[in-house]
Amino acid sequence: MSPGEELDPIPDSFILQPPVFNPVVPYVMTIFGGLHAGKMVMLQGVVPLDAHRFQVDFQCGCSLCPRPDIAFHFNPRFHTTRPHVICNTLHGGRWQREARWPHLALQRGSGFLILFLFGSEEVKVSVNGRHFLHYRYRLPLSRVDTLGIFGDILVEAVGFLNINPFVEGSREYPAGHPFLLMSPRLEVPCSHALPQGLWPEQVIIVRGLVLQEPKHFTLSLRDQAARAPMTLRASFTDRTLAWISPWGRKKLISAPFLFYPQRFFEVLLLCQEGGLKLALNGQGLGATSVNQQALEQLRELRISGSVQLYCVHS
Repeated sequence: MSPGEELDPIPDSFILQPPVFNPVVPYVMTIFGGLHAGKMVMLQGVVPLDAHRFQVDFQCGCSLCPRPDIAFHFNPRFHTTRPHVICNTLHGGRWQREARWPHLALQRGSGFLILFLFGSEEVKVSVNGRHFLHYRYRLPLSRVDTLGIFGDILVEAVGFLNINPFVEGSREYPAGHPFLLMSPRLEVPCSHALPQGLWPEQVIIVRGLVLQEPKHFTLSLRDQAARAPMTLRASFTDRTLAWISPWGRKKLISAPFLFYPQRFFEVLLLCQEGGLKLALNGQGLGATSVNQQALEQLRELRISGSVQLYCVHS
């Protein structure tokens, strides 16, 4: 795209807020579009060896005075004889009745991955891949527009994702695989091995950021003979997304074009009998047919183009 060219309008549900890496705590940030049912916040970091407590607040605004309401206050405490988590809501400057969860799943000196999954009536929290607690809302979720992180915590990454659209009823946690923080990150072109091929219910996850001056983005699935029975390609010249067959036949995908400079993206591919389902930024975009035998013979996921990769998982 040329300098100064305007972006096409995109529904808010298709836009993901870019992750934040290594923020300095205390840290307060605006949540793009606020919170709504089906949104997930992923917190990745380390608990210091001398930690007493930290808190993650989902706030209704960011003013200093008066103090904003806090719809969900998540407060792990390590300095007591029995470490635990306190959850609560601050409304009108007053804390409500606190809820306490023992058997804290976080440890001093250890890394963690916390997922906050927001449903229609409650928030669910998992720690390191296991469900830990749920908390019913006492204030409308629609009021939440700010995230605050305070206390004894080293934050490596904060990510904003949508639920896995392939899960019926959205009752399960999305794929909360951590962002890659080492430097350099995954090199592009990137080759990811598929030693057992693809089988039904297996999900491929690709998360990244489009570079400032993008030229192309291609995701291809290759077999042992380096043939690509299926390729997903984003064209920056005509702003289209399409499946490309081994014979070069193009099948356009009807969806807003998401691959603009400095925009975060997530691609999900769900293997099913006879094909692949595609989702972009948590929005299901239909399926394409692929022979099951061909899926089982795949051995490589290859990604190329003008992107910085944060996560590749299968």
